[in-house]
Amino acid sequence: MEFKNKVAIVTGAGKGIGFEICTNLALEGATVFLNDLDEALAIEAAKKINEKTNGQCIAMGGDSSDVVFIQKMVDEAVSKFGKLDIVIANAGITLYGDFFKYSPESFFKVMQVNLGGTFFLAQAASNQMKKQANGGSLLFTSSVTGHQAHKELAAYGMSKAAIEMLARNLVIEVSPFKINVNTIAPGATLTERTLEDPKYTEVWNQLTPMGRPAYVSDIASAALFLVSDKAKHITGQTLIIDGGWTCISPAPF
Repeated sequence: MEFKNKVAIVTGAGKGIGFEICTNLALEGATVFLNDLDEALAIEAAKKINEKTNGQCIAMGGDSSDVVFIQKMVDEAVSKFGKLDIVIANAGITLYGDFFKYSPESFFKVMQVNLGGTFFLAQAASNQMKKQANGGSLLFTSSVTGHQAHKELAAYGMSKAAIEMLARNLVIEVSPFKINVNTIAPGATLTERTLEDPKYTEVWNQLTPMGRPAYVSDIASAALFLVSDKAKHITGQTLIIDGGWTCISPAPF
């Protein structure tokens, strides 16, 4: 029970990587606030986790890029449990589009969710954690597309690279308060969304040096390590979890 008595918030966690992270945190003893924009999905996801973990997951449906809602999540955790130990800014949006025709609406939506949501959640969480004797841990979700260019993902890749720089910069700001901050950068991963493409697994089996895309458990294991007490002296770092893809980067198109 590595995370016993820990209180965590995870955004964008109704399914996929976020859901797996919440499940594993709860199984290891944490109380987890599971956020998703789709409130019904958040409630259903929390219910599934609580069936395995004796009620250690609390649904928080709402827009994780809205600063008022962000503060509400932090306040809810603190009012119920008196502290906030772990925050994982996992929510993100991918909007593909031709650079020459990419709309301002799509661009600013990607920046609002991916960058704004991460920045202001980190801010709200850090303001709480700096009051605590033991600080806390922040973790952001980036992507291999923040390291390697990908067709029709200029805005998305830009936002993910910026998230990694945010983590590096926050080392200056939050380290004096015993808060560490890191980023995970998943590569191709088998989730409900990616498996909508019937060729996804076959393509990424061929492109990934380790012979397969990541499972959500691969990403969650890395995430849990970086927010654990074992990693308290690791900060400002990005951990790429891609089976070696970025070392050779064959394009999927």
